[in-house]
Amino acid sequence: MNRPSIDARAYLHKKRACVAARNQGDVMRRGALLFSLAALLGTASLVAQAQERVRVPVVGVLTLSAGPEDPGVQALRDGLRDLGYVEGRNISFEYRRAQGQAERLPQLARELVALKADVIVLGNQEALRAARQAGSGMPIVMIFFNEDPVAAGLIDSLSRPGGSIIGIVAGLGELVGKRLELLKELLPGLSRVAVFWDAYGRGQLDQLAPAARSLGLQLEVIELQAPYDFKAAFQAARKRQAGAVLLMGSPVFNQQRTEIAALSVEYRLPAISDNYNLAKAGTLMSYGSDNVAAFGRAAYFVDRVLKGAKPAELPVEQPLTVKLVVNQKTAKAIGVVIPQSILVRSDEVLR
Repeated sequence: MNRPSIDARAYLHKKRACVAARNQGDVMRRGALLFSLAALLGTASLVAQAQERVRVPVVGVLTLSAGPEDPGVQALRDGLRDLGYVEGRNISFEYRRAQGQAERLPQLARELVALKADVIVLGNQEALRAARQAGSGMPIVMIFFNEDPVAAGLIDSLSRPGGSIIGIVAGLGELVGKRLELLKELLPGLSRVAVFWDAYGRGQLDQLAPAARSLGLQLEVIELQAPYDFKAAFQAARKRQAGAVLLMGSPVFNQQRTEIAALSVEYRLPAISDNYNLAKAGTLMSYGSDNVAAFGRAAYFVDRVLKGAKPAELPVEQPLTVKLVVNQKTAKAIGVVIPQSILVRSDEVLR
């Protein structure tokens, strides 16, 4: 048998060495690739964990009828934006509205609690009670109109509310008599006023009778209940020979403001309320706290809560600004001349 020559053996040995080196290099490159991949996955995991830790605060908005497009809710968002909050970046909103059905509020409040909302903003007693029952201790920012949370046992006092409820009591109950005075000034010969009210305005009724007596007015009290037949209410007011309508504070009236305004013009009955939104929609006048400004001010309380303030140490505010709004276009439509004495005192005249 012929054996490889020495040169041939050297060549084969060198070739085997090159193959081994090449294989070893492949192993090292695969190892480096796997290491890099593991490092990349580890970094991605750390980033994901960091993103989970940086949670965007959630503001729950619980209302009977107002939605995100409502001027008050928009004012709340604008107020928070002015304080440096950018929706989707460092704040988010969850809206729950009961479409005028108060019985839905408890379930909607529970949904906000399940979403772990950091604070709930709301605007009436029913929503407040539902939120308190759904989540004990959750911070609540209230904006109350024509309701007394102290008398209702919801807070200890305005200066030291205690618990987790803070915010603004924007309604001034004594203004209900002033609205009657405005109607009498508008129509000196007025003798009967129809009073539209529902469960939300019950607390204001007691203050009406003394004011009516002092003005020589007879009140035709007309209660509305679900499903709220406003046309029937205006027909009843006309049948009872009322010369004007006083609308008590109600979130349902706010929700149905367009229909109420149209019926007021149809039946040629001047109507006054506490709510700017109703005057803007077409009722004759509004006289009360600036509801939109109150929601804008609520942003301050939300900001304080999100920054760690204790609700029990924040006093409830009472805005002192009262706004008189006159809708001149409606006055012309129903054939009423607004006295100059009212126009000069008006904060806003809608034309």
